[in-house]
Amino acid sequence: MSIGTAEIERLITEAIPGAEVNADTDDGHHYTAIVVAEAFRGKSRVQQHQMVNAALKQVLDSGELHALALKTNAPE
Repeated sequence: MSIGTAEIERLITEAIPGAEVNADTDDGHHYTAIVVAEAFRGKSRVQQHQMVNAALKQVLDSGELHALALKTNAPE
């Protein structure tokens, strides 16, 4: 069973308050997520991705989500 984009967005915004999240999938198995959050300001891209991965840890560990391409940034 795979996860839906709304659930991905919910998990990220719960963990990173104020984040703008847009998750998408073409096939229900491979996902992309664009995350813009003030919490990313001053953090490296690796640190930003670690924050998102921490928000999704449970679904990543369970195998519900296994292919996620991330684009992260602080607001301009």
